Amino acid sequence: MQYHGLSIAESLSRCRSSQKGLTPEQAANRLREQGENKLVTTKKKGIVRRFFAQFADFMILILLAAAAISFVTSYLQHDTDYIDSIIILAIVVLNAITGMIQESRAEKAIEALKKMASPQATVLRDGKEQKIPATQLVVGDIVLLSMGDLVPADLRLLEGHHLRIEESSLTGESLPVEKEPDRVFPEETSLGDRKNMAFLGSSVSEGRGVGLVVATGMDTQMGHIAHMIHTEESPETPLQRRLAKTGKVLGLCALGICFLIFILGLFQSIPPLDMLLVSISLAVAAIPEGLPAVVTIVLAMGVRRMAQKRAIVRRLPGVETLGSASVICSDKTGTLTQNQMTVVETATLDGKVAMEGKEGQFLLELGTLCSNCTLQNGTVLGNPTEVAIGKAAGRTRASLERTAPRVYEVAFTSARKRMTTVHRLSEGGYQVICKGAPDVLLERCRYVLHGGREQVLSPSLRQSLLRQNSAMASRALRVLAVAYKRMDRLTRSEESLERDLIFCGFICMMDPPRKEVKQAVDLCHQAGIKTVMITGDHLATAEAIAKEIGILRPGDKTMTGAELDRMDQVTLEQHIYDYAVYARVSPVHKARIVKAFQSHGEVVAMTGDGVNDAPALKVADIGCAMGRSGTDVAKGAADLILTDDNFSTIVEAVQEGRGIYANIRKTIHFLLSCNVGEILTVLVSFLLGLPTPLLAIQLLWVNLVTDSLPALALGVDPIEKDQMNSPPVKQNSGFFAGHLGYHIVVEGCMIGSLAVLAYTIGRVFFDLDPSVPIIGRTMAFAVLSLSQLVHAFNMRSERSLFRVGIFRNKSLVLAFFVCALLQVSVIVIPPLSALFKTQMLTGMQWLIVAGLSLVPLLLVEIEKCFINRK
Repeated sequence: MQYHGLSIAESLSRCRSSQKGLTPEQAANRLREQGENKLVTTKKKGIVRRFFAQFADFMILILLAAAAISFVTSYLQHDTDYIDSIIILAIVVLNAITGMIQESRAEKAIEALKKMASPQATVLRDGKEQKIPATQLVVGDIVLLSMGDLVPADLRLLEGHHLRIEESSLTGESLPVEKEPDRVFPEETSLGDRKNMAFLGSSVSEGRGVGLVVATGMDTQMGHIAHMIHTEESPETPLQRRLAKTGKVLGLCALGICFLIFILGLFQSIPPLDMLLVSISLAVAAIPEGLPAVVTIVLAMGVRRMAQKRAIVRRLPGVETLGSASVICSDKTGTLTQNQMTVVETATLDGKVAMEGKEGQFLLELGTLCSNCTLQNGTVLGNPTEVAIGKAAGRTRASLERTAPRVYEVAFTSARKRMTTVHRLSEGGYQVICKGAPDVLLERCRYVLHGGREQVLSPSLRQSLLRQNSAMASRALRVLAVAYKRMDRLTRSEESLERDLIFCGFICMMDPPRKEVKQAVDLCHQAGIKTVMITGDHLATAEAIAKEIGILRPGDKTMTGAELDRMDQVTLEQHIYDYAVYARVSPVHKARIVKAFQSHGEVVAMTGDGVNDAPALKVADIGCAMGRSGTDVAKGAADLILTDDNFSTIVEAVQEGRGIYANIRKTIHFLLSCNVGEILTVLVSFLLGLPTPLLAIQLLWVNLVTDSLPALALGVDPIEKDQMNSPPVKQNSGFFAGHLGYHIVVEGCMIGSLAVLAYTIGRVFFDLDPSVPIIGRTMAFAVLSLSQLVHAFNMRSERSLFRVGIFRNKSLVLAFFVCALLQVSVIVIPPLSALFKTQMLTGMQWLIVAGLSLVPLLLVEIEKCFINRK
């Protein structure tokens, strides 16, 4: 029901109520029918259910199957060596626990919404005023509002006495809204313009009022937002999609290879149980068991680095998603702007004057005297406009009133559009100060202050001042005029006080953009990221700010919420790139805009700080909430929280995200090229009819130890400086885009060939019995591991390693020496050698191993040189 379109009498009739409120019996009956005035939540997932949900990944299921088969095979062979199964299971369980502890954003957002509800409400029941819990309110109740109250339900206002309500968290409006209960508005009026309504969760900043409850609980505007937060599904991040796709491809390839080898082995009359073990070895080689753990740790490291840059990540994959962001939809108030009215300009008849100058200071001091702001504990409190004037003046009203105490006041009203105060002067007489709307105030001025002297305000000078006012208003400045005069005697007649005034000047205010925002927007543009402003504020204000910071560029269009209502989703999707600014929009509009960009495959980041931003924050690929000014609701629905409320921090986070994506891609490149080498080592030897070159425990050792530490080191590789010079990675592009698949296969063949060569040399030239190739297997094991460690340095850049700097990534250098030491240990230390079934090598054998292990560095450097020259 759109009560803003009904008169007071119609609203009371529709709600079956009266000015005296409901009777206790009516209230009790309606409470039973309608339920309590609170937001509803759904049942949370249990810890067990969340744990087992982590096993839905295709690659994880294959690993579990491999572990189970390995366990059963060992059991059937009466072999007590279950280490392969235990290691695989440990990785899978660790991954599941990591996923399980990620908290539900929707649950937090709903809880925060519930906390914003007013705990107590003052109502009229049977004409008697009483306080009741806000949860007991029903439609038809009459609620009394006073300054400082939280609005306890959605209300159709019946009375308002200088009533102003703070709605920025719900509508995006920078200033408290002055309410007009007697007015009736068209049905299509946007939320922020319904001045005869008050909404749950907003607060009374000034005055008092009376309202009729027209909606409670989930039927309120905040309830609709809670419903949207709960029903909107958070999209999978690009990283999750790419990893799922990669895992499926790897899993199917592993299954295909294992099945093929198993069938070929049966045709060669090899016992099925032996073939099963070989197949499991291949599965272990094909699937990078450490990949989920490595990616999780790399993301966690990214989270820590981003926290140092004042960005807190609530979901691990969200770190990388920012790097893929191609559109940033930003709220205006509190995100691009400071959410604080500030005096930005003072002007007189001669034009702009310095605020710190004599004329500017005189103007600001008059404005401060003609205000009601107060100082408490070092903080200026009051109407945001008056607070801004007081701060700009640099002096408090109390200090100014020591020499000019106030003796009378005519309050501001929406009808008068001005406020007047009278002050007793120390030298005798009185000073009248009037501030208000320029057009209204100029009508009451007879003189103008010009060059420190008073002169008659001629029609031409009046027109000049009106043109000056229009020019400033067109820049979305909030303009107040200030006038004054002196009187010998005190009068309380409004007409006498506000007649024949001396026009002093204009005070211009705005909620200014953050200083660093323009540079951040320019950097986004350079990086191929489209920035869009979505705000509940007025279109003129939004346009002015957007032009100033570079969001609204030549050729871009703007749109209001009312225009958006007349456009269906298909049309919006077709024209979504034409618009850069959306004003006077509702939460539903914000989510629609985000979805329209997503329909084109864009990765959308949404920033905001209000309750009204929460649904769009959740539906976006990455939601960014403000940590200081942001509501708990917005933080609960977001993936990223900016602790300094700084838009430029988002750009730093995007750069960090791009670096993390590049590093994860390096990691996958490294792990998969190594795994291809392991597969080929086993596969080629089998096809040639040779004994198994590597045992399952040796493959696991290579995958989990010598692979994982270099992979982690690649994950923290320093971010290249030119990350923001290229467009974002397309959402539908996989990890293998840009010929990565080709490089993985070629480099895998190289590593596999070196391992097979080492195996052949050891088996032919050094093993006494080629059918028991313990030295050949040890040499293959060593070359496979050490060549991969060397190959990790090739992953750092597409440019030559010697130009990038071998020692720049100290973590990788450390990982190389640690892993090389570990690899040598399992060969030279007898107990470990027995566990891994290796043999001590001679000096000549180690020399061969070292020579073969360095080949990847030489060959890839030659390849890079050729490609870069081409």
